[in-house]
Amino acid sequence: MPHPPLIIPAARREDVRALGGLTGARAALAAVELARGLARPLIVIAPDALEADRLEGEIRWFAGDLPVAHFVEWETLPWDTFSPHQDIVSQRLSVLARLQAKKRGILIVSAGVLLQRLPPTDYVAARTLALSAGATLDRQAFIDSLAESGYLRVPQVEEHGEFAVRGALLDVFPMGSEQPLRIDFFDDEIDTLRVFDPDTQLSGDRLDAVNILPAREVPLDADAVKAFRQRYRERFEGQPSKSRVYRDVSDGIAHGGIEYYLPLFFEKTAALADYLPGNAVLFLPDDLDGQLDAMWTEINERYELCRLDPERPILSPEQTFIQPAEVREQLGRYRQVAVSRNKLPESERTLNADTRLPPAVKIEARYEDAARALMTFLESFEGRVLFTADSAGRRESVNDFLLGRGLTVTRADSWQAFADGDGHPQVAVAPLEDGVMLPTAGIAIISEQQLFGEKVRQRNRRRRAERDPESIIRQLNDLQAGSPVVHAEHGVGRYLGLVTLEAGGSQGEFLHLEYAGGDKLYVPVQSLDLISRYTGASPENAPLHRLGSDQWAKAKKRAINRIRDVAAELLDVYARRAARPGHAFKWPEAEYRDFENGFPFEPTFDQQQTIDDVLRDLASPQPMD
Repeated sequence: MPHPPLIIPAARREDVRALGGLTGARAALAAVELARGLARPLIVIAPDALEADRLEGEIRWFAGDLPVAHFVEWETLPWDTFSPHQDIVSQRLSVLARLQAKKRGILIVSAGVLLQRLPPTDYVAARTLALSAGATLDRQAFIDSLAESGYLRVPQVEEHGEFAVRGALLDVFPMGSEQPLRIDFFDDEIDTLRVFDPDTQLSGDRLDAVNILPAREVPLDADAVKAFRQRYRERFEGQPSKSRVYRDVSDGIAHGGIEYYLPLFFEKTAALADYLPGNAVLFLPDDLDGQLDAMWTEINERYELCRLDPERPILSPEQTFIQPAEVREQLGRYRQVAVSRNKLPESERTLNADTRLPPAVKIEARYEDAARALMTFLESFEGRVLFTADSAGRRESVNDFLLGRGLTVTRADSWQAFADGDGHPQVAVAPLEDGVMLPTAGIAIISEQQLFGEKVRQRNRRRRAERDPESIIRQLNDLQAGSPVVHAEHGVGRYLGLVTLEAGGSQGEFLHLEYAGGDKLYVPVQSLDLISRYTGASPENAPLHRLGSDQWAKAKKRAINRIRDVAAELLDVYARRAARPGHAFKWPEAEYRDFENGFPFEPTFDQQQTIDDVLRDLASPQPMD
């Protein structure tokens, strides 16, 4: 069961209009408590994208089973010449598809999203394709509809917005879905629907039904292109054919940054407020007006930089975005709860949270009693204490440190587990940067940063499959005509340049590769990650493989056999090393943590993994490499 409210009393949930004294984790906890007590959605508005990411992590941890969604920004600058990543578009479309019917839970948005124009509220539903096992479906018509919805036809599906046709099988990675879908046809009947792993391409669990959302927030079917061309000619003077944007859209190509021309595709656009249920409650910063005005100033400055390109004319700020005054009018239709870091004047509808930061408990390794401040606090605090760490490895470090001070510590897997636990201090993995004390409830949360010092935190990044950094081709500029390249599935070929081809009913750019015997392969630019530099013999003498043959498969098999031989040798070396005794190094934990936290930045994943491996080897009695 959910724990009793710790910040907002149940009797105040319906009438509170302002909350004071909320910073860091306290704001996230207050949002979760308010959302649990309301029979309607809570919209949490963050000042910027970074704060929205932080709030999402904290809210998800406190929320437990309460539904939480995040409508993310595009992560592009106004009028950029490239479009958002497909994963971002997928996440946004998933939220838009469900938002109007949302009954409860939390939606997190940043202030910048409020200024963005969105497709009409019926756009996603009208272009969603509903499939069910056993249903009759015209296979070719379905393929055509996928292409019209913006899906890209590729040899192998790996990312959102792609589909591939393989005989009776059709693979597609629907927007808004966590896993790609494999459709097995029997004539024009859907025999089975299964998810599959994009890495191994192996089929998984069966599904009874699935919805396939459109691939973009901008339509590129014939009617939409016609409307775009007409409105473009009305908005911009001169010869439309001289514009790259006009030419690309006329050919059915999603021009980079096409999202900033969204008003040209629709008679009327929408705002996020138009998607919100009428009974939604807004949880917003008390200085939101100032933040919106500052963003509008930045948009106008960006406009002055981008408006001078004659081949890529852009819409004015007023046409591209929603003005702050209009945003304020839209938000005024909903109940609002303003949130402030500072204490607010008391009133009937204002509540100042009984919270504060824990006292300074930083471990001072320079002193003999490094944990004196922490131990003094634990001895004097009459309540329960939760220590948080950024990762499972860091949790174990905090746990070992506390055990070394003679404390009885248990691990908590969630906020609910801590709430249901006993009176002993607990340690958990939680994305909390700041701790919080709740004196009335007798609870204190102390973050790892408070114990060992602050670090500069980095935004989470999407992790792609690991590849050799020397072989990665990051941009098309890295390729020169005539250069040998390696395709992950077809082997060594020669790059001849870029060509524009029609595939699946829409045009796109492809890499033209030539193989032995003059065989040709066309690779979509979206699949550039499948192409690597050739690093063998001289480029002129690179051995080209023949498409459809087993040359590449045999070459990979020989390489695997050699890898196995090397692995066998390494196993022998490691076995002999493990049989020999070595020296296990020990060091003062507190002094090392103090040294570690003197580094002002958060290590990357690879750096932290290397550091942990070295420390583990040093502490082991077995000899190192």
